Amino acid sequence: MRRTLDSETLAVLKFAANLTMLFNELPFLDRFAAAKEAGFSGVEYLFPYEFDKAVLAEKLQQHGLTQVLHNLPAGNWSAGERGIAILPDRVKEFRDGVMHAIDYAKALGCRQLNCLVGLTPEGADPAELHATLVANLRFAAEALAKQRIRLLIEPINTRDIPGFFLTGTAQALQIISDVKSDNLFIQYDIYHMQIMEGDLAPTMKKHLDRIAHIQIADNPGRHEPGTGEINYPFLFQYLDEIQYRGWIGCEYKPKTTTAESLGWYERQTVGA
Repeated sequence: MRRTLDSETLAVLKFAANLTMLFNELPFLDRFAAAKEAGFSGVEYLFPYEFDKAVLAEKLQQHGLTQVLHNLPAGNWSAGERGIAILPDRVKEFRDGVMHAIDYAKALGCRQLNCLVGLTPEGADPAELHATLVANLRFAAEALAKQRIRLLIEPINTRDIPGFFLTGTAQALQIISDVKSDNLFIQYDIYHMQIMEGDLAPTMKKHLDRIAHIQIADNPGRHEPGTGEINYPFLFQYLDEIQYRGWIGCEYKPKTTTAESLGWYERQTVGA
């Protein structure tokens, strides 16, 4: 039996459409209108950099959407790179990318940037990678703070991305402690953390002050809530109870079409 969600809870929580995952039936620039029509007031996506920032800003303004999040440049994505922040020989490229991301974020009114830290190179010294990451994040956190933009890091499961360097909440918290910045937070992806560690509700409550953004998908399959094992009706109610007031990014792969996947919430209650 499919579990249903309480509409009053959904009216409080803020959901953002991930335009990389959702509305793939449409060209990217047409997805902004589709997100608005579906009831979203915020959008996120992996990267804005292949588009002119003025064009993206116009789409946001035209449809009354908030740019909730995008990632820092993450290397050669099409070649399989998933971030460069841990790589000692790519420090200048990383730091140039931070400034490029800030340029876009300011144009789009985006107040959060996520750093995908990267894949562990074969034979690399984990201590050296950690030290490089800490130094890079310290640089990025300071640069973003000057623009009142928050920096996020995201633990990712090693089943979908084998070799990813950052894989759990405890590791993310240790990195934050080592960076020693009050402008570094966790992007907590419920799907990834269900795979890697479970114990979702207590973890989010315990570290609520360091969780700036949440993303959702069900497991297995990374489809919409209600298609797998994660009890999203409970988690949404719980997030309201513990007073999480950040955005929740819908970063899932629709099982059929995007429109059919949106049956897990009442559209008119989304985007408070």
